[in-house]
Amino acid sequence: MRASSRPVAGIAGSVRAPGDKSCSHRAIMMAAIAHGESTITGLLEGEDVLNTAKAVKALGAGVARTGQGAWTVDGVGPHGFASPASDLDFGNSGTGARLMMGLVAGHDVSATFTGDASLSSRPMERVLKPLREMGLKAETAAGGRLPAVLTGGRLRAIRYAPPEASAQVKSAIMLAGLRADGVTVVEEKEATRDHTERMLRAFGVEVGVEERAEGGPVVSVRGGQALRAIKGASVAGDPSSAAFAIAMALIAGEGEASVTGMLDNRTRTGFLDAAKEMGGVLRVEADGQATGEDTVRVIASASRLKGIDLDPALVPSMIDELPIFALLAAFADGRTKVTGAAELRVKESDRIKAICAMLAVNGVAVDELPDGFIVTGHGARGVAGGGLVEARHDHRIAMSALVMGSAAKQAVAVDDIAMIATSYPEFFDHMASLGASVETGAA
Repeated sequence: MRASSRPVAGIAGSVRAPGDKSCSHRAIMMAAIAHGESTITGLLEGEDVLNTAKAVKALGAGVARTGQGAWTVDGVGPHGFASPASDLDFGNSGTGARLMMGLVAGHDVSATFTGDASLSSRPMERVLKPLREMGLKAETAAGGRLPAVLTGGRLRAIRYAPPEASAQVKSAIMLAGLRADGVTVVEEKEATRDHTERMLRAFGVEVGVEERAEGGPVVSVRGGQALRAIKGASVAGDPSSAAFAIAMALIAGEGEASVTGMLDNRTRTGFLDAAKEMGGVLRVEADGQATGEDTVRVIASASRLKGIDLDPALVPSMIDELPIFALLAAFADGRTKVTGAAELRVKESDRIKAICAMLAVNGVAVDELPDGFIVTGHGARGVAGGGLVEARHDHRIAMSALVMGSAAKQAVAVDDIAMIATSYPEFFDHMASLGASVETGAA
């Protein structure tokens, strides 16, 4: 199904950030291997997280929805997973598939991991390599891709330094380390999102974190620790989803918009830092707490933005927000350069190519780099628009294109919006409540 977004004079209003996808995956997984019944609120009910819930249920955990964003999970304990009767289908979710590989590795089960065409084109060896060193048996399709048949069992602890900064690799190793003999250690190349460490602690697991003068932290977990069920666990709002409303407020004419309940974590707030550096008018106020995380309210106002050279050190903390950041660059005065983002090549799409194509078809001057892009901004209301964006089965490209239409001179269309439901089911309702003009219809 296609959609198009028309220019508006301004936006106003407030939305609550949907549950963070990364934290939602982790809450379901950890509750599934805990002793007893956990209750979770604020869970993101996008297709990616629902596929993770189906996977742990197929492995033996009790999973039930009790209300909007409210779930109970009856954990099987550290030894309770059983081989599923059918394949574990993770749809479009790399996080779900990769973290579940670590969770399954230490159990005496055999499971086939599958996904949609997009996920099946993405690399899995970066996760499977260290898990094999720990003792997992895994057979994959050509190129280390899905489908993959995993056979878990007894694991040995390892000390591993991932060649690229990756929270997914770190998390998979840590989850496997819960079932390994000894202490498993991950030496990070640079700091990545630390939701796994925080969530494990909330479930009663001791996690070691040693900061270093150079490089990222050294994270460790001792095998044999049991997780305790949590009554009243809650999931903070997703900064990656909140970024769309924040960006629209900055570039779509006059007005002010706020996002409440957003996760406040230094490993995830790079987008706010970058937007402020560009001249974005943002206020951030404390807004409570969720399990293992603080939350904030972000108020964004229409702003005159300027181009910047994005510090590569910020990239890991805004990797998922780079498509919407590219829009800020398009509506800024001057040049914006992004480097150090080669990870975008292996997301739901080749996001560097997808970002450049999205901008170019709407009249924005953009140069593709091996690890990023250079955007020559057109200033406020200076982007021509009028293009049809190819989403490439990538939810963040589709949503970014529709935000662009709110601020461009002409409407912007996107060829497919089906995948938006994987991460942000409320996207269209939230856009409308803020004053955006979006129309959907058959292709």
